[in-house]
Formats: sequence, structure tokens, C-alpha cells
Amino acid sequence: MTDNGPDLSGDWDLDPAHTRIGFSAKHAMVANVRGAFNEVTGTLHADFADPENSKAEVVLKVASVDTRNDQRDEHLRSGDFFDVEQWPDITFRSTRIEEVGENALVVSGDLTIRDVTKPLTIPIEFTGVQTDAFGALRAGFEGTRRIDRREFGLEWNMALDQGGWLVSEKITLEFEISAIKREAQAA
Repeated sequence: MTDNGPDLSGDWDLDPAHTRIGFSAKHAMVANVRGAFNEVTGTLHADFADPENSKAEVVLKVASVDTRNDQRDEHLRSGDFFDVEQWPDITFRSTRIEEVGENALVVSGDLTIRDVTKPLTIPIEFTGVQTDAFGALRAGFEGTRRIDRREFGLEWNMALDQGGWLVSEKITLEFEISAIKREAQAA
């Protein structure tokens, strides 16, 4: 990721206007419902000279959950799911970032949802780097990871008459990240 291009080492900030951190879940066992958190902040420190010093942190404001359905969003904010009044943030803090192949990273860290923290490893694709129209150096990353929502205390569900559940237990997390390098942003 460092050959023939700009220096990627340094501090980066997620660009919330161009970053989507979302999820998809099966509804009634037949359709996918997608959602995202509209308020996201995060930082990345990349150190290619000493990769052990690389780290990332992402914070999602749970109240910003958006599935394009107000009634469903309010239910997700309630105590049945995220309980936004008691736990307003979802956080991810990396413990290790590894480059495992050409444009391929593995980010390991701790994901906290509600009051539950679990280790999580996320395969991430580095999608490129470019100087944008305003002179800022941008890097893109994408990835997905499945989790069992019940492990984080998100246990509400409803049995269906013909078997199965209203909401799938397995959720796919979706990451589409645009980060801006701080030096380029200041310049």
C-alpha cells in the first residue's frame, strides 16, 4: 500500500459525509433490511515503519440509526435493542492492524454495543488513495463482517407462525470508509 504513491503513514479522520457504517439483517426470513448510522466519527493512525503502532477508533451515535422506516428506527433505539438512553454509542477500538496481502488488511479490536465488549476481527480492503478536489488526501476502505447480535445483548425477537424468526440473529456489518489525512487537510 505504500509503493509508488503518497505517504500513507500519519493521522487520518473519517469523513462522515462519505463514510457509511451499516448493517443488514433478514426480516421474516425472506427479505434483507439494511440500515446505517448517520453520525459516525473516527480516527486512524497508520505507521508503516512500525505497524504495531497503527490503530483505529470508530464511534457510532446509536440515535442516528436509519433503516428508512421511522417506526423500525424507534424500535431499534428502544430497550428492546440498542437502548440509546442508557448506551448512546457503539465503539470499536483496534488492538492490531495487519497488512495481509495486496490492498488487504485485517483489523482486530474490541467492539462495544450496549454494555457488552467482544473481540472482533474485520477483513478490510484498501480501495485506493486520491487527492480530492479540495487538496485533501483521501483513502478508501471497505469490508463486511457477520456477527451474532445476541452476543451483544440484542436479543429481542418474535416467532413466526410457520417457524423461524422475525429478525435474523446473524447480522452483516458493512463498512464503506473515506478517511482524510490530517496534514493534507490542513494544507
